[in-house]
Amino acid sequence: MAAHPDWIAHRRGDGEMLGWMLPDSEGFVVIDLLGRPRTPPLEWLDAEELLEATGIGYLADPYELRLDDGRWLRVRIVEVSTDVVRVKKEDWGAVDMPGLHYTVPFPVDERLRTLV
Repeated sequence: MAAHPDWIAHRRGDGEMLGWMLPDSEGFVVIDLLGRPRTPPLEWLDAEELLEATGIGYLADPYELRLDDGRWLRVRIVEVSTDVVRVKKEDWGAVDMPGLHYTVPFPVDERLRTLV
């Protein structure tokens, strides 16, 4: 699924995409780059400010991916688009390890979660 046609893209001053705002009867819901709703309805300026404050740093956080057998695997995001999110098994920067990559549909669902 691509970005919803009602989503309004929000970019920072240098053109970097930060997320979207989804019009709601009570305001605008902030949608992050993984396609996840992040807020209840907010005023337009509050939604913009939240996207600006959040930035894209969360994409560098460690995540967990639930595998088909139900196990959780520590991963890092390597690519985000409105078509697909690609992650790789956490290798802590080791150059001699084979990269194990996985694809998660956009918007992400409960199979991908921030590591807590």
